[in-house]
Amino acid sequence: MNTPATALAIDDLHFTYGRNHFEIAIAALRLEPGEQVLLTGGSGTGKSTILQIIAGLVDPRRGTVRVAGKEMHALHGAARDRFRGAHIGMIFQTFNLLQGFSALENVLAALMFGELPRHEHRGHALGLLKSLGIAKPDALVETMSVGQQQRVAVARAVACRPALVLADEPTASLDPENSAAAIELIQRTCSESGAALLCTSHDPAMKARFPRVESLDDLRRPIATGTGAGA
Repeated sequence: MNTPATALAIDDLHFTYGRNHFEIAIAALRLEPGEQVLLTGGSGTGKSTILQIIAGLVDPRRGTVRVAGKEMHALHGAARDRFRGAHIGMIFQTFNLLQGFSALENVLAALMFGELPRHEHRGHALGLLKSLGIAKPDALVETMSVGQQQRVAVARAVACRPALVLADEPTASLDPENSAAAIELIQRTCSESGAALLCTSHDPAMKARFPRVESLDDLRRPIATGTGAGA
């Protein structure tokens, strides 16, 4: 029996950004299959950038990022896009749903990148939306409440049964009561689909909901720039 590959493996990651050429470095970070980790840090400290690097949307200066055993930044162009679509689910703070399309169409769009046979797409998408409480899958997403839109975003993220789900401040726009319900939904859905979850937040209340919490301040270290070797 084959052992599933580590969902996420980061090694010696360095990234430079901004006019001051500030460089962040992560020595190592691992998520095993199905593991759920909260990444904490204040606003503007680089949490979203790290998720973008993991997803292959931004290239690091150096280092390796492996998702389900595949080196993301060794893939290029359409090959990277296909791998991301099939193996990484993403939940954004603003959801980034396709406006003018229904809830069902948003999930069907995600399934185009997966390995599920095309003739099974509609049934799978409808079943997933129903399990997440979407009673009107043909409704346009812009006519839905914020809570319903988030459920569609969660359905889209796990539609292809990804190895890893990245959730970027997924409760930032919600009040405390809805925030608790939303993160419970995300965690439960990832658990049921077998996906590992890496979630970012600067909300201290989120820490109690995760079995493992990593602080960005502990994971990253600034590298000196200028002449000579960095310390």
